Amino acid sequence: MTVLFNLLARLPLWWVHGLGALAGLALLLSPRSRAAIAGNLRSAGLYSMGGLLRAGVGVGRGILEMLPVWLRPVDRARALVRACSGWAHVDAALARGRGVLLLTPHLGCSELAAIYSAARVPLTALYRPPRQEWVHALMKRGRDRGQLRTVPPARAGVRALLTALKRNEAALILPDQAAGKGEGAWTRFLGRDAYMPTLPYRLLASTGATPLLCFCERLPRGRGYRLWIEALDGLSDDSGVAMARVNARIEAWIRQHPDQYLWTYRIHRRVPPGGGTTVGGPV
Repeated sequence: MTVLFNLLARLPLWWVHGLGALAGLALLLSPRSRAAIAGNLRSAGLYSMGGLLRAGVGVGRGILEMLPVWLRPVDRARALVRACSGWAHVDAALARGRGVLLLTPHLGCSELAAIYSAARVPLTALYRPPRQEWVHALMKRGRDRGQLRTVPPARAGVRALLTALKRNEAALILPDQAAGKGEGAWTRFLGRDAYMPTLPYRLLASTGATPLLCFCERLPRGRGYRLWIEALDGLSDDSGVAMARVNARIEAWIRQHPDQYLWTYRIHRRVPPGGGTTVGGPV
């Protein structure tokens, strides 16, 4: 398997994305995966048969592109980013001396956003270890290179994020995750109630770090990626209000690039108490 993965990682990116498209169409043959993608698209008001096919293709590309991102030498992986818009926001944040919190959703190639950014500033990223040990080993090998360090969502991981921000470095969190019990708040996301993490907003409140939204766009025909970095000036100290604003911007990006979102992700896995939305409400 390792030999096959390394061979695939060496293919031109357009080949990788082509094979990923086929894998995504095969994924739609699974009733469970097809139902998950279709359900999320319907909730977001984006469902159509064509939209379902494009979403499946996008998910397949997103999965397979991890191989060149993780297994190519780190300089070659970073070189897949052909352009970056908004890095001046990172420089300005670091000049303030309180660190920068990069909020990177399940959109485009979030892995490459971290690897690219870590070439320019020390970066600590939060991640959830996968269940399969071999995937975990592959992931850690591909991520923990250069100035990039990944930490699990436990107390030690949160402390590592705090330490990085207090050292005026960068921290990265995926804000559109399903939060664990007692770790989030109910809000609206993609047409349904979702229990999403409050950790990013607690980190901002305790450190004064600058929040920035990141999206590593997958360019057509395997031409590489473009990293977009957007400022969130004047983000509210109220975590519920701040979360709603961040989610609105993420949704806007998703609606602009619906074929690049990870529609298999079960963001709505938890059922809200009473069936309603309570922004900021505990579970």
